[in-house]
Amino acid sequence: MTEVNVSDPAGVKWGLEPGDPIERKQLHAEYGGRTQGGIGPSAKTPNVMVFTDPIAGEKHGYYDGWMPDGLFHYSGEGQYGDQRMLSGNASILNHRAEGRALRVFQGARGVVTYLGEFEVDSWYEADAPETGDGPLRKVIVFKLRPVDTPVQEPETKLGRVLRSQPEPVVRVDIEQQETEKAFVDPSREPYEAERREAKLVLQFSDYLRSKGQQVHRHRILPEGETRPLLTDLYAPGLGLLVEAKGSVTRENVRMAIGQLADYSRFVRPVTCAILLPSQPRKDLIELAASQECVTLWPAGKSFESSSPDVLP
Repeated sequence: MTEVNVSDPAGVKWGLEPGDPIERKQLHAEYGGRTQGGIGPSAKTPNVMVFTDPIAGEKHGYYDGWMPDGLFHYSGEGQYGDQRMLSGNASILNHRAEGRALRVFQGARGVVTYLGEFEVDSWYEADAPETGDGPLRKVIVFKLRPVDTPVQEPETKLGRVLRSQPEPVVRVDIEQQETEKAFVDPSREPYEAERREAKLVLQFSDYLRSKGQQVHRHRILPEGETRPLLTDLYAPGLGLLVEAKGSVTRENVRMAIGQLADYSRFVRPVTCAILLPSQPRKDLIELAASQECVTLWPAGKSFESSSPDVLP
């Protein structure tokens, strides 16, 4: 690994304590580093300054902050495309080898608050949208271990959810309107098709309950992942795992097949079903059947299925 020559000709000693506020311009005037952006390695002093804005970041799928593992999770830089371990991201990863202290601040402009010195524990990859509500891409998330500040309780929505989930798979109420997309792209408004999906799930759950069946959903946290998966509906008495889609298209049927395959690794259903707002055309029913999935759709106040013996 190439050594970085970090000069400190003035012998500038770090003078901030955790909780101290400081103007960002003044911070960089004293300790160096970039005056803009989230990651600022300094050529003036042996420090890497890292800036986080949890409120703004969460709107874009960046859940920077304390997590239940006792570490501070920090999303890397790079607004478009998959993030890579270059530039500022590399300066975080290699800060110890380069003899730099990692200094974390809350806020990105104006007055920022020093949170303390941290060191990299490890890093992982997650999904988040590009800047400007663009497509999903890979982002780098660093796990930072505190050096001179106590561990704090999670405050982000994701952190609170993970703290409340002791097992990889937990049951949640049908009426609990959590979605996978809400943990990846929180600022995005649900499409009309997604609203139709939610209405369809509630309609089908009412139907099953009228037949004496219990229903719930699952929140699934695969090992090594930090964004939960959420099933649409599960009827334990029938062993029926259901994924709903708001329109009858080939794309939606294909997507539902993949989601059911993913969820089935954890739920182990007897039957996988795709719930659609109307009867799908013959080839889509056959596509689903080829992957051992049945299709369901409303019929008045009841429901019909491509495999009639699935419904009570």
